[in-house]
Amino acid sequence: MRPELAAKYDLRVPRYTSYPTAPHFHPGVGAETYGRWLGELDPATELSLYLHIAYCAEMCWFCGCHTKITKRYTPVAAYLEALFGEIALVADALPGRMPARHIHFGGGSPTILSAEDFVRIIATLRERFLVKPDAEIAVELDPRTADEAYVAAMARAGVTRASIGVQDFDPKVQQAINRIQPYEVTERVIGWLRQYGVPEINMDLVYGLPHQTVTGLLSTIDRAVGFRPRRIALFGYAHVPWMKKHQRLIPEETLPDTETRWRQYEEGCRRLAEEHGYVQIGLDHFAAPDDEMAVALKARNLHRNFQGYTTDTASVLIGFGASGIGSLPQGYVANVGEIHFYQQAIAEGRLATQRGIAINDDDRLRRAIIERLMCDLAVDLDAVAARFGQDGGQFAEELASLAPMQADGLVNVEGRRITVTEDGRTLVRAACAAFDRYLRRGEQRHSKAV
Repeated sequence: MRPELAAKYDLRVPRYTSYPTAPHFHPGVGAETYGRWLGELDPATELSLYLHIAYCAEMCWFCGCHTKITKRYTPVAAYLEALFGEIALVADALPGRMPARHIHFGGGSPTILSAEDFVRIIATLRERFLVKPDAEIAVELDPRTADEAYVAAMARAGVTRASIGVQDFDPKVQQAINRIQPYEVTERVIGWLRQYGVPEINMDLVYGLPHQTVTGLLSTIDRAVGFRPRRIALFGYAHVPWMKKHQRLIPEETLPDTETRWRQYEEGCRRLAEEHGYVQIGLDHFAAPDDEMAVALKARNLHRNFQGYTTDTASVLIGFGASGIGSLPQGYVANVGEIHFYQQAIAEGRLATQRGIAINDDDRLRRAIIERLMCDLAVDLDAVAARFGQDGGQFAEELASLAPMQADGLVNVEGRRITVTEDGRTLVRAACAAFDRYLRRGEQRHSKAV
């Protein structure tokens, strides 16, 4: 990527894990609306379930997640009782005991749970939902707080995928982000996962961190690949201290400059794809060639939701927990983020929905266009519009706005077909923004494009 193009297009744009994006949710969609939407679902619809465990043992300074720090288990146990209460409220609002094909635990840190409580959650989900025998059950795992008993419990409960948070193996970088995680700690946990038969292992790495160098990042990638993970995510650190105050503990002068950050991304992608043989998925995911995500990419059946790139085809995502976000055919909903108010709502027998947005046919069409661009790096506007009984010719203004990117060799526009070039892959979010009718350019609420 030429430096002048990096500066020109590295704008603040959404990550497009949904459309419309979360900043446009509003209080007009609350618990009553959510309950009605749940009751309107077709009982045969397959669900995807997300459970947000909103506690960590300590704060990582780079973190952009919704979490709270505790050294005691008492608040975690109280939070879990609210989570069980919400599961019951949602299940009772549905038109029946509906099938679930995907379950994902995120946070926060799901490994802050006791092994017994983790098993109890899975058992409750199996009781209240028809969890498919071949369901994917995925857990985000912090090697620093996962012990052998917890990993064994995951395996007994049917977990099929563990996503290991690593970020960077360099001790200096770890110190700068307050996440001390020696290589041996990660090695030990992965050994347990393989010992107890958890079949799929992902690893999460991050570029753009304080004191991080290109050479250091490549070393981390090489060491991570040595564990033979099926998937690797290479995320860009989103420095948003105006939103996440703990990020102010990272001095901005320790962060790589724009040119170095771009080199880290490009060299990291090249290392994973060209030297280690992973298939690049969209912007920041990599998969083994025979992994189902790589297969879905080839078949143009890849999707994107709040967990990022996914093979999950469910049209309904139910989000449980404080700050949990759900997606339904009628629109999006988000739970209150403050744990106290979340627990209070559930204790009073109310869904904890604080905001959301109803979507219309134009939103659905634009969402489909943006998803195809994010997943396939290409979209045929006529073909997508036809699925919605519309005409791709309505996007003349959006196509015209892509002219600068086409002139710079980042996209090709032929009629109403858009293809993002390999040089433009890093800026695919900027191309998607052309179809975002909600976006006001330069908003500080979003992270940079890369």
